[in-house]
Amino acid sequence: MAIKITDECINCGACEPECPNTAIYEGADDWRWKDGTKLSGKVILPDGTEVDAEDAQTPFSDDVYYIVPGKCTECKGFHEEPQCAAVCPVDCCIPDDEHVESEETLLNRQSFLHNE
Repeated sequence: MAIKITDECINCGACEPECPNTAIYEGADDWRWKDGTKLSGKVILPDGTEVDAEDAQTPFSDDVYYIVPGKCTECKGFHEEPQCAAVCPVDCCIPDDEHVESEETLLNRQSFLHNE
């Protein structure tokens, strides 16, 4: 399952540089599939959707830091535990019950994002 950032976020920014997929963005900031990945140009996402990795996407939150579920791998393939949760001083990086995924799915996403 992906990780989400709750409204308890104090906008400290500790989580953002820890994400190996650049899946964490400051509230109201646009995000891109290419950020922190090897994706570029037109790509077909694992769900079959075609996107341009360079196009700006709408923020998931305007108020606090947020995690893009389609880029979150819970740090699988990089670390033993989600790094955002490990460094969060207020424990607001928690499992996202709306995006429950298997370890295999998360590892496949890691491979897809980084062309491994």
